[in-house]
Amino acid sequence: MNRQQRRAAATDSGKVPDCVRPRTPDELYETGRRHLELHERADAESCCRLALELNANHADSLHLMAQICIDSQQYDLAIEWAARAIRQAPTIKYLTTLGIALQLLERFEEALKAFDKAVQLQPENAQLWRNLGNVLIQLERHSDAVLAYQHALKLDPRFWDAAYRNGTLLNWLERFEEAITYLNVCDTLQPNHAPTLHARAISKCGLKRFEEALADGERAHELDPSNAETWQAVGRALQGVDRHEEAISWLERTLQLQPDLVPALSKKAFSLMQLLRVDETLAVYNRLKILDPDDPAIEWDLAYVQMLTGNFEAGWVGREARWRMPLLKGALPEVSKPMWLGEESIDGKTILVHADEGLGDSIQFVRYIPLLAERGARVILAVTEPIYSLFSRLSGVSECLLKSQAYNSMEFDFHCATSSLPLAFKTRLTTIPSAPYLPPPDEVSRQAWQDRLGTCKRLRVGLVWSGNRDHPNDHNRSIPLRRFARILGVDAEFICLQKELRADDQDVLKAVGGIVDIREHLRDFADTAALISCLDLVISVDTSVAHLAGAMGCAVWILVPYAPDYRWLLDREDSPWYPTARLFRQSKPQDWDSVLDRVRNELQVMVAVQACDPSA
Repeated sequence: MNRQQRRAAATDSGKVPDCVRPRTPDELYETGRRHLELHERADAESCCRLALELNANHADSLHLMAQICIDSQQYDLAIEWAARAIRQAPTIKYLTTLGIALQLLERFEEALKAFDKAVQLQPENAQLWRNLGNVLIQLERHSDAVLAYQHALKLDPRFWDAAYRNGTLLNWLERFEEAITYLNVCDTLQPNHAPTLHARAISKCGLKRFEEALADGERAHELDPSNAETWQAVGRALQGVDRHEEAISWLERTLQLQPDLVPALSKKAFSLMQLLRVDETLAVYNRLKILDPDDPAIEWDLAYVQMLTGNFEAGWVGREARWRMPLLKGALPEVSKPMWLGEESIDGKTILVHADEGLGDSIQFVRYIPLLAERGARVILAVTEPIYSLFSRLSGVSECLLKSQAYNSMEFDFHCATSSLPLAFKTRLTTIPSAPYLPPPDEVSRQAWQDRLGTCKRLRVGLVWSGNRDHPNDHNRSIPLRRFARILGVDAEFICLQKELRADDQDVLKAVGGIVDIREHLRDFADTAALISCLDLVISVDTSVAHLAGAMGCAVWILVPYAPDYRWLLDREDSPWYPTARLFRQSKPQDWDSVLDRVRNELQVMVAVQACDPSA
């Protein structure tokens, strides 16, 4: 190889022979920069040091040394070199490198100052606003980060990375509708970007648009089959459409790579529970407790399974973990008095009992109020407005008030949540205080309902086909009226006990006929109780009206999903909580039709019995 060939080869490789090595700091810097681009860190550093020998204040070479140090994970040194460069010339490029080094050392406040200074120098630069957003997230200033990303997009509407980052941040903030808007922008600007599709699948899961989430998740998987997080996202979407066997298989692929990944194990446990694979579910939760012993959500979920299988001793204790869960701790009032869980004497003491979960839970657990009074306590009961008038006449209640009233202005010795009363009384399956325990309806109200209903010699049946649509399990427990109506056609008088109707319920009520709708007179649960007292039977999905009928000691048939709420236990048609209740369970997930057929058949039997014996 001749001299010219050697020079050409050296140039192609990025290296410069000694005989033609440039001697000015600028030329040495440029050579060093090319070396760093080729990941030839040692050669890049040699060029920088030669340049700095010629000019110790050569800003570009000082900055390049900072970049070399970041590349070699020497972040402290990177900060020193970048600071020296900034002292020579506080350019955007140097400030950005300083900010990155500070970020990598988790010195976020200082990094913010560096990025903010860069933005001040060039406020129309969209990438600088993106950098600002990144460090604001690390400072947990999430609203400011959203604004920074939005401003970056305003400056450069085609800045897909800012759209993507804003979408993922909004996901984290559970602002899913907004997240989808930005992720759609990113998908348009950067088609087939697997992380965007993955993030959008998470958004759609958050909005319960599970079919769409599944499509995005599967597409993200096609583009990046190795991403274990996408396998989780697909598993979550499959859970949302009740394809739990498939969900488990996707989650297990994640767990093959990361056997101790807590989110994937939690999702797997959920799907196992929906399939009533109880022993496997318990095994996963016990493993989760070892992996993350301080996570209250794991304790709560494990307690659910324990309660479902009748292990009340462990279950009631585990349910107390709810006070450490961010979404539920707000139900605990801010009071200075101690919580009573059954240990201290309450004879002669005043105890504040406050509703902490849903209306059905309150109705189920106020059965313990008379027992508190029997122990000598003066009971103040704080509840929500729909059940206030009903509970104000409950035996053992000295004073009933709305939860919105200020607790700290009251005098009491202890407080206890209604859902903690079973723990305080060490409740087991054989020691559940029996129903009925609610006061009988006011006779004037009851007669008013009799007058509205008029005279009828047929069986009177109250119907409830859906509960609160915001309930996390509503899609499993509620039944569309169009489907529920298959129990009609029996020679009985059906009364609507629904307070709220779904979107198409009114049209269905008109179309099918046969259901008396007097909802306008149902102001609260006291009214509902008075109406129920005029009926022969209540048929309800698992919602608060079912609890109300059971607590009154009225006949109630409760339609229970395949994977039931813990209070209905497993494999039984009766309930230890409500002796007058009869449970109609799904034999397989989502199969309401066979349940409704059984209900209709049993109704026909009741009608036939009444026809033979009108006094029955």
